[in-house]
Amino acid sequence: MTGTYTRGVLFVHSTPPALCPHIEWVLSKVIECEIHLEWVKQPALNGTFRTEYAWVGPVGTGAKLASALRGWDHMRYEITEEPVRGSNGARWCHTPDLGIFHAPMDVCGNLVILEDQVRNAMESSTSLAEIKEALSLAMGQPWDDELETFRKAGDGVAVRWLHQVS
Repeated sequence: MTGTYTRGVLFVHSTPPALCPHIEWVLSKVIECEIHLEWVKQPALNGTFRTEYAWVGPVGTGAKLASALRGWDHMRYEITEEPVRGSNGARWCHTPDLGIFHAPMDVCGNLVILEDQVRNAMESSTSLAEIKEALSLAMGQPWDDELETFRKAGDGVAVRWLHQVS
């Protein structure tokens, strides 16, 4: 394997049980090794399951995962990819109601709002409230608001972190 490697986490906050094996298959295809996840009931939404998977792969693996899961409208998930030298990190979030959100992430884990997003918020807004709303959207606040209940329901679930990424 050549190139720059990074690591990240796939958080499936809620999914119907019928999608669980399909998610494992997609993850195995993107990561290029057989993956079997430990699924637990999601207490925030009856009849759904949750899981977490810490991954290591080439830069861009997070984008490949987000693309592979795109269009699966009954899932709530987040994907993170850590920044490495020469590449920003990133975060993707998806909810059935809002669709997908993507933002670059700096080395401290902060979402980065791009200059054009700030400029657009200033130019298209006629009040301070509209600027705040546009910047909140650029930061993914509606996704965070919707996912927070599902994140809290997963408190105490261990994530297996993989280290020694070169």
